[in-house]
Amino acid sequence: MAKRTEDAGARPGGRQDYPEDRFDRISRSGRVGAHRVTARPRYTWQYVIAGLLGFAILTTLGVLAVHAIGDAGKLPIRGDSLTSSATQEKPDAEINPDATIAVLNGTTTEHLAAAVDKIVTEEAWGKILFSGSASASDVQISAVFYSDPADEGAAAGLAAKLGGLSTYTTADYEQYGAQLVVLIGADYQGPGLTEAAQIAADTDPGTDGSISMGGAGNGASEEPEIDPATGWEIDPATGFPIDPATGLPVDPATGLAVDPAAATP
Repeated sequence: MAKRTEDAGARPGGRQDYPEDRFDRISRSGRVGAHRVTARPRYTWQYVIAGLLGFAILTTLGVLAVHAIGDAGKLPIRGDSLTSSATQEKPDAEINPDATIAVLNGTTTEHLAAAVDKIVTEEAWGKILFSGSASASDVQISAVFYSDPADEGAAAGLAAKLGGLSTYTTADYEQYGAQLVVLIGADYQGPGLTEAAQIAADTDPGTDGSISMGGAGNGASEEPEIDPATGWEIDPATGFPIDPATGLPVDPATGLAVDPAAATP
């Protein structure tokens, strides 16, 4: 206890010695207390303006990009290699009397090409170079074809006269050597149908009995016999060849005409 009392009487401000530790090795900088960075004032309106400018720039760039992508998929409005049929002016439909025409019947209606041929010629709608059957008889759609764009107006004019047919450009019918090719199909309702039926009635043997060769009471049509020596038809009543100049049978033995009513077979 005496010792503690003695220590207590020592100088209160005296320095005490302690063993050296790691804190005694820290270099002295001369700084005292904590140093903090002074906060700068922040202006909100600057950030608002910067945001608006950025939004405007991005919006403008986006609009330009969309227009660029959209224009990349469009055909050019003008150009030497591409033309739009919608912008081209079609020539007026007109009848060209000098246009050469081929008429092809693609149906089973007989004499229809001949009837259309006759009408086109009489009406001076063109000059017929060929009329006849098409390569097929089951054509469904009628049309007027042409290969030269200069004949588009003449094709449209002829198509209108034939009942409003469609027109097409093709080189598939060049073998006919005609400017216009009329292909008649099952839908054809133009001029020539009545005329074709009349031609069939006039050329069909036996329709009115005028040129049919009747048999012996049975009404059957028979082919007339031909005399091999003269090439004339043989009269079935006399058996003699019929002179085409007089229409009377001629006796081969005498060379004289014979009255069929008075002759005996």
